[in-house]
Amino acid sequence: MVASAALDNSEGVTTAEMPTVVDQVAVARLYGEPLFTLPNDLYIPPDALEVFLEAFEGPLDLLLYLIRRQNFNILDIPMAGLTRQYMSYVDEIRQRNLELAAEYLLMAAMLIEIKSRMLLPPKHVAQGQEAEDPRAELVRRLLEYEQIKLAAARLNALPQFGRDFLVAQAYIEQSLQPRFVDVNVSELQEAWAAILQRAKLVQHHKISREELSVREHMSQVLKRLQGHRFVEFEDLFNPAKGAPVLVVTFIALLELAKETLIEITQAEAFAPIYVRLAYAPS
Repeated sequence: MVASAALDNSEGVTTAEMPTVVDQVAVARLYGEPLFTLPNDLYIPPDALEVFLEAFEGPLDLLLYLIRRQNFNILDIPMAGLTRQYMSYVDEIRQRNLELAAEYLLMAAMLIEIKSRMLLPPKHVAQGQEAEDPRAELVRRLLEYEQIKLAAARLNALPQFGRDFLVAQAYIEQSLQPRFVDVNVSELQEAWAAILQRAKLVQHHKISREELSVREHMSQVLKRLQGHRFVEFEDLFNPAKGAPVLVVTFIALLELAKETLIEITQAEAFAPIYVRLAYAPS
């Protein structure tokens, strides 16, 4: 609905003639000045208030409205009556919004063309065929538009998020103890094989005999883990010392795990393996 109103000040209403202000609430404004009460000599022209009850989304919407209002058969449209009603509406909007009327004028030209083609004799066609109806293209567009409009109305009637309903949400903060995935034997073997592979890359030409103590390396591992919450499995090995030291260190880790002095954990599958001191429950 579009409405507009105008006040004529031809009678010369001045501020000095205005009644006394009662509640400081202006009922209207005249040339920017507030009017707190209506003057006795107020004159409103007949065309000051205009109301358009019908609002259309385009030329096809207007044509469909006119056809449905007059109960015309959409497959047999009386072009003379429809064009007359359509042009009366276009003349109204041309006086107020020429830019809006341009689209409607294009459809008006199409209606006039169809009307003129219907006045001409039909073209000769082969026997057994019907002459092409000049209104066929317009009817097709009107039917397609009506189907789309009805489908849009059905979609708009469905409940919409944010308009008809909202989704309730609640945030619950939970403090959970992290649970680490148990390390299986195959993953431990793969990690050990990777360490051995890197150890083979370090070659020494000096041949020496060295007696290595598993207990001594167990003590070294425990000292290495002290003061750390977690130590990565690979950081406990030094490939530069050669494969014998790596083997003894690995055996020391297995002995410590067997005696439950250390814990070997992994956060998830294929994640790095960590070693930490085992804490006995109090």
